[in-house]
Amino acid sequence: MSGKVVQFKQIGTVTFSKNRRSKNIKISVKPDKSVLVSFPFYCTMIEVRAFVHKNQAWILHQQQKVDLKKNTFNLNSKVETKLHSVEFNLGNTFNVETKKTTVLITVLDFNSDKSQNYIEEIITQIYRFEAKKLLPSQLSYLAEKEGFEYQKVTIRNNKRNWGSCSSKNNISLNLQMMKLPDKLIDYILLHELVHTKIKNHGSKFWEKLNEITNNKARELAKQVKQYSTYSI
Repeated sequence: MSGKVVQFKQIGTVTFSKNRRSKNIKISVKPDKSVLVSFPFYCTMIEVRAFVHKNQAWILHQQQKVDLKKNTFNLNSKVETKLHSVEFNLGNTFNVETKKTTVLITVLDFNSDKSQNYIEEIITQIYRFEAKKLLPSQLSYLAEKEGFEYQKVTIRNNKRNWGSCSSKNNISLNLQMMKLPDKLIDYILLHELVHTKIKNHGSKFWEKLNEITNNKARELAKQVKQYSTYSI
């Protein structure tokens, strides 16, 4: 998949990505209000840009909805991760203090973007730490249990997907997986493990994934879509 970034006057940054698997032009609006357009290889840029202009009203509406869904942390907020409890405090400086499994984040205020961004960055670091600690071992366990082999695993903060498997069977996992329920984490791990043997999403892929998820592959896939790779 290749990408081209174009700035539109009304809707801002739009990334165009040609995808050999796409059958239709698809538009998605991310939580940072940027726009991703995926389109088949046979479509021209003129056709795709015309499609974006045609759907500009819908895109603007989705961008407005993003602002309503944006996370805002305050003194009463509390975030529970897999291994930590995150609490918040007001102080004279930005600071992070860890006591056993409790992380206390201190900011100057809760109204500025600077404070909110600082909090999100710290929580992302917590997810990264937990992902590196928990995901490789769980992936190894599931691979051995279900009879799969892979080369290496990396942890990234990916904004487009939960995981991927390369042609050489190197698996990349999104640290944002740590905000998902355990059963959905296992589903994503199994999804990528199946890709070590089947490199597409055809019928054989889903048959195999169904086999190792008690015939719940489609149901679990639908549940995963309720979560965002962006939001805390």
